[in-house]
Amino acid sequence: MKHISKYETIRRILSAFKQPKYRYAQIMDAIFKQNIGHYEQMTILPKFLRDELTRELGLSVCSIVPVKELMSKQVSKVLFSIAGGEHIEAVQLKYEQGWKSYCISTQCGCGFKCRFCATGTIGLKRNLAAEEITDQLLYFRLNGHALDSVSFMGMGEALANPHLFDALSILTDPLLFGLGHRRITVSTIGLLPGIDRLTREYPQVNLTFSLHSPFDEQRSELMPINDHFPLRDVLEALDRHIQLTGRKVYIAYILLRGVNDSAAHAEAVANLLRGRGPVEHLYHVNLIPFNSTEVTPENYEQSDTEQIKAFVRILKSKGISTTVRTQFGSDINAACGQLYRSR
Repeated sequence: MKHISKYETIRRILSAFKQPKYRYAQIMDAIFKQNIGHYEQMTILPKFLRDELTRELGLSVCSIVPVKELMSKQVSKVLFSIAGGEHIEAVQLKYEQGWKSYCISTQCGCGFKCRFCATGTIGLKRNLAAEEITDQLLYFRLNGHALDSVSFMGMGEALANPHLFDALSILTDPLLFGLGHRRITVSTIGLLPGIDRLTREYPQVNLTFSLHSPFDEQRSELMPINDHFPLRDVLEALDRHIQLTGRKVYIAYILLRGVNDSAAHAEAVANLLRGRGPVEHLYHVNLIPFNSTEVTPENYEQSDTEQIKAFVRILKSKGISTTVRTQFGSDINAACGQLYRSR
């Protein structure tokens, strides 16, 4: 069943009450420009309309409820409660240049069971509705924060949730969030139908592919999805994406000590990405130091600094553009792979 977003409901209410066309823009202006979080406070609207909006949609513009916020120097993580008594997490990252970036969830839990990920230990509770996805950002917006960029790298596999595409439509709508497509990043473990749909419908949105091992057998062991969508097929889809969009594709690679951080792994990653024809220069590798939590298996540890440097040297010597992701938020379990609805 398709969930009707609050934005569609507002249009229907305005139409039912035969309101002038500009009303919708007034309401969106109140939310997105003036950061008004309750319908009754939108005093520019007639009282009967404020009452009707409150009756239909509840007091608060935001449909998810912040339960707890954890903060460290550059990161804040918010635990939200959502309908059905479940919880999700979203993360705000503040960069020294003043840029604010957000990592938001698309599912409550995740069903793909990647071995090193805390979220995967929960299993999949449910997909989030488009509005539950975008309201994570709305919460920060209403609290006066700029939304400079957003990545779908929170809980869940973004491309496994069909509501992702409705969420992208809300985020890029100029009357609503008005986010530029290039300020949005979708991360995937390699779901081919979703990659192809993203290429068709949102070609300018950034795409990140979680690789984590260049060897099929090992990747299947770490990430069971590899049995359904093998590496070779995913890379061909990414080649097509680059050919059609002319945009970079980011390869995310979590370094696990003694598991996937050897020189042989670095060589194999380079070999996978070289020789891909005219598109090969548009692959960029993001190396991510592993973050442990109390629920991820003890046998995974962060690679040591020297090992990471050696990995980078090999990739760069083969002409692969590479960065090591700066670690934020591991002290509050807000870093990559750590989101776990913990209270």
